[in-house]
Amino acid sequence: MSVSMEEDGSGSKIHLPADVNWEMLDKSKFFFLGAALFSGVSGALYPIVVLKTRQQVMSSQIPCLKMAGSMLRNEGYRGFYRGFGTSLTGTIPARALYMGALEVTKSSVGTATVQLGFSEASSSTIASAAAGLSAAMAAQLVWTPIDVVSQRLMVQGSGNSSCGVVGLKCYSGGIDAFRKIIRSDGLRGLYRGFGISILTYAPSNAVWWGSYSIAHRLVWGSIGCYCCKKDNEGGYKPDGKAMLAVQGVSAAMASGVSALVTMPLDTVKTRLQVLDDDCCSSSSSSRRTPTVLQTVKNLVKEGGFSACYRGLGPRWASMSMSAITMITTYEFLKKLSTKNQETFV
Repeated sequence: MSVSMEEDGSGSKIHLPADVNWEMLDKSKFFFLGAALFSGVSGALYPIVVLKTRQQVMSSQIPCLKMAGSMLRNEGYRGFYRGFGTSLTGTIPARALYMGALEVTKSSVGTATVQLGFSEASSSTIASAAAGLSAAMAAQLVWTPIDVVSQRLMVQGSGNSSCGVVGLKCYSGGIDAFRKIIRSDGLRGLYRGFGISILTYAPSNAVWWGSYSIAHRLVWGSIGCYCCKKDNEGGYKPDGKAMLAVQGVSAAMASGVSALVTMPLDTVKTRLQVLDDDCCSSSSSSRRTPTVLQTVKNLVKEGGFSACYRGLGPRWASMSMSAITMITTYEFLKKLSTKNQETFV
């Protein structure tokens, strides 16, 4: 892939390494190494996800640092990893579905759009957005029930750290939560919020991957030949450090766009999946599953429209760090899993 430089009129181009497509991957190595690498990434970022989730279900706004301090005092470091075992169990098959759907769709749509006459840049953006959309929809089949269980465990604190959470049941662990949800609501209980999860994650992933493709080209076009070496074709070839830096900056930019666009949906989704009882109901006979509309009304009543953006800071930070580690790990994973290692020598 080549990117034209904006800063000079010489017509010089930056020659980026060819992308590794689905046909070039050793599938068994790709999925095995992917499970190991992304499990480590999930573990590193999990505390931020816990903070974001707790902020979203609070009846009043609590600053992120204050909440973190309260959790540390009352629950210790274990509080930041509540539900991690459950989350990790689902992450492996969900990631496998996600990566498989992502690569297959990107390869298929990319080939189709080029044949239809789209430019390389447009083809890459369309294929990336379509791949993100299909990958998110496939992964939600596993991620939704795991989210429902793990998020309920995340918001269970001890002492003062759990104050302000309404409509919350208590569970002794992932298996206990699974059993109680099935007993209370049946299989539907595990897929609570599935529709809004699709409405949240599918557009979010489409926006992220599309934005990343655009940002990636913009950043390379802006920095010109800096951190690049001249090659034999009259253009420039970036070194490994420059590529990592550009990937990281592009991922953070894409995360900012995606977080702002989908934050209200994510807040509503989290509340639907975590809170059991309508806070206005006082008896079990009148208990009912909250609807999307009622959840939005409760949020607006608590803090206006800005309440829909509770946890935006942690979510943006989580998405940015997750995206930076994900995209660099993902590109590294594809290089490790390619059938022909000489491609990257």
